[in-house]
Amino acid sequence: MKKSILFPGQGSQYVGMGLDLYNSYQEAKDTYHEVDEALKLKLSDIIFNEGKGDINLTTNTQPAIMTTGVAIFRVLQKQHNIKIENFSYCAGHSLGEYTALVCAGSLSLVDAAKILRSRGEFMQTAVAPGEGSMAAILGAEVNEIELIINENSYSSIEISNDNCPGQIVISGKKLEVEKCTLDIKNKIYKKSIFLSVSAPFHCKLMMPASENMKDLIRDCNLQNPIIPIISNVSANEVVDSKQIKELLIEQIYKRVRWREIIEYMLKNSVTDFLEIGPGKALSGMLKRFKQEILINSYNDLEDIKN
Repeated sequence: MKKSILFPGQGSQYVGMGLDLYNSYQEAKDTYHEVDEALKLKLSDIIFNEGKGDINLTTNTQPAIMTTGVAIFRVLQKQHNIKIENFSYCAGHSLGEYTALVCAGSLSLVDAAKILRSRGEFMQTAVAPGEGSMAAILGAEVNEIELIINENSYSSIEISNDNCPGQIVISGKKLEVEKCTLDIKNKIYKKSIFLSVSAPFHCKLMMPASENMKDLIRDCNLQNPIIPIISNVSANEVVDSKQIKELLIEQIYKRVRWREIIEYMLKNSVTDFLEIGPGKALSGMLKRFKQEILINSYNDLEDIKN
């Protein structure tokens, strides 16, 4: 039986995430303090306390989710002897790929925090407020959505997330996203839900952010991971640090191929999945795959104790 570890991305954050672990385990407390010191910012205050800052501001959200995922992983390492070597693969949804790289010994916590702080800032400012939008399409297939996009020659619309069977997300300019969702409703009778996001992520509108991140990513100290990372961009395993860097640059504006990532793992005999980080969104997505798999989610103190 093969096992894989998964780390969530943006949208899984909430005020107070990780606080019970921070108060219970020194290794969790040390993780948050290390990031606070690296960023010269009390990110832990923003994470734990309402009114200390906006956890939903992308420049805060991205390092906050990564830090919480690493804190949970370190607690599991210490308290339950979880070892990354005992897993076949690890993967992270969008920014979660950075959490995976830290836990796989490829990237330091400090470097990940600094990179994600900048990544969040550049992604936030790539498109003017209110000009972009994202919408989740329920029950549709990728080829159906791609056909509608191509038929209507939308200039900015792309599939930004292929999350799981029956859950696709599109990104682009707000007016085009609104028109596209109407076309989807009228032509293939599928429901759309507009997402509460600050920018249209994982589409070509994010290319300025990718350009701004090139040097920061290429200059960071990245080692080959202990176990293979499954890339968001290629939906394939990668262990070469130089290749990982180039994929991280592309990842900012390219589709999150999460359905394909899970299918790759399933085809390679993975039957046991651990979701580590805030929320249980990835566990929910896994249940959409019609295969017998075991899913465990580690989100808080109760999960750790049980």
